[in-house]
Amino acid sequence: MVNPHSPSVGVLALQGAFEVHARRLADLGANSTLVRKPSQLAELDALVIPGGESTTFLKHLERSGFYDVLQHFVQNKPVFGTCAGCILLAREVSNPPQPSLGALDIAVERNAYGRQNESTILTTETSLPGGPLEMVFIRAPRITRISSQVEVLARRDGSPVLIRQGRILASTFHPELTDDPRVHQLFLNIVQSSPG
Repeated sequence: MVNPHSPSVGVLALQGAFEVHARRLADLGANSTLVRKPSQLAELDALVIPGGESTTFLKHLERSGFYDVLQHFVQNKPVFGTCAGCILLAREVSNPPQPSLGALDIAVERNAYGRQNESTILTTETSLPGGPLEMVFIRAPRITRISSQVEVLARRDGSPVLIRQGRILASTFHPELTDDPRVHQLFLNIVQSSPG
């Protein structure tokens, strides 16, 4: 049931664990919507860009005329990118270079922690209340540069893995694949405190 007082948060449903993100957001009280068409963005307060394969994301976005509409959205509304979503939001992408939305003043290196079979689950300190945070890394990117506008909320071996720049949140891991709701709750807090 839609709650008119809850934010409307879309999850880009082109690939990745978009249904898991949508369920988590709904469990936390948001009105979550799976987004498959650019026209749906006009109805949203915020958007989650899930993991997947960033070059495949770009092909889907360019084929459907989605890219330009999404680029405008991420410049103006709260957005949370996980793994490939973080890559798409970055200003600079390497290994190899590729186009991106450029909304986050960071540089990322794709697949920096190795192949699929080198994926791992770690528990790491974070500045979020509630103690260490479990993090699932799957072919994760590494954030190699951040600007002074970017707040680091958690690190792995010294590299940022959870960051915030104003109304944009990004992680190089998959918070939707754990039972800990704190990262999604932080995003909803950002959405609720952002101007209309």
